[in-house]
Amino acid sequence: MKRALITGITGQDGSYLAELLVEKGYEVHGLVRRSSSSSTSRIDHLLTGGAGIPGALTLHAGDLLDAASLRRLVEQVLPDEVYHLGAQSDVAESFRMPEYTFQATGLATFRLLEALRSLGRSVRFYQAGSSEMFGAVGGIEQDENCAFRPRSPYAIAKVFSHQVATNYREAHGMFCANGILFNHESPRRGENFVTRKITLAVARIVAGKEERLRLGNVSARRDWGYAPEYVEAMWRILQHDVPEDFVIATGETHSVEEFAAEAFDAVGLDWREYVDHDERLERPADVERLQGNAGKAKRLIGWEATTRFRRLVRLMVEADLRFVGVEPEGVLAEA
Repeated sequence: MKRALITGITGQDGSYLAELLVEKGYEVHGLVRRSSSSSTSRIDHLLTGGAGIPGALTLHAGDLLDAASLRRLVEQVLPDEVYHLGAQSDVAESFRMPEYTFQATGLATFRLLEALRSLGRSVRFYQAGSSEMFGAVGGIEQDENCAFRPRSPYAIAKVFSHQVATNYREAHGMFCANGILFNHESPRRGENFVTRKITLAVARIVAGKEERLRLGNVSARRDWGYAPEYVEAMWRILQHDVPEDFVIATGETHSVEEFAAEAFDAVGLDWREYVDHDERLERPADVERLQGNAGKAKRLIGWEATTRFRRLVRLMVEADLRFVGVEPEGVLAEA
């Protein structure tokens, strides 16, 4: 049985990845930070043991800011594969907490790789990169050969992590692979992310619990995919014979305005009647367009996105209607 360690296991991606690996028969271990606000709600069904699940899930207390705890963790778990998803991942928040973001998103990768190097055994390491690393590259489609021009402390920290993983691969011969994932969403997306903020607001407006939605820059265009498919890509990247870097994306872009329009349209409403612009929600330096080219992933690891934009938005709206206590049947407009 393979043994995997996931940092950031309680987040959107970590929870879907844990499910995938448990279903594949892995012994799964997750790093969780001890705090008064920590939540395992996304993985509670795995901790209690669902019917027919062949693997196992164990959580370990630790901290990405603490090198000693990371070293103890990897020595205890002795993983075959490590999926490093843990980070301070809120771009807007990174402008307010740049130093913490660099510690938790950048230097944490260095600490973890040093801990793994000290084991003296072969471990396959996945570094979770972000399309935000490309930043201000203009209107070109981004692939693995595209230069990075980060526009936020978060993106800068992710570029650092990408380069650190690459260096450990080249300097120490470690199996370090970078996945450069473009935006990927799901009903498990955090409420601080604009996509979930929109779909949750739609559901609350339908339920009569809210009247308005405030948004910042609605012209920004992103390449949005479905998170469960993207964690499948992570796994495939580590099953590849050699450690390489892969862009994971749909190849399509849509604006925040289009996302809002689609979400409100799903319940038969016009977004323009409910959305207000709030310049306070705009970032100091934003990225206007990100569009990925996942051709390499399709050729080498057989991965491509299948859930398209409209279906993704409706999945999230449907889930959030249920979340606020509204049965979607009879509310959702026909697709």
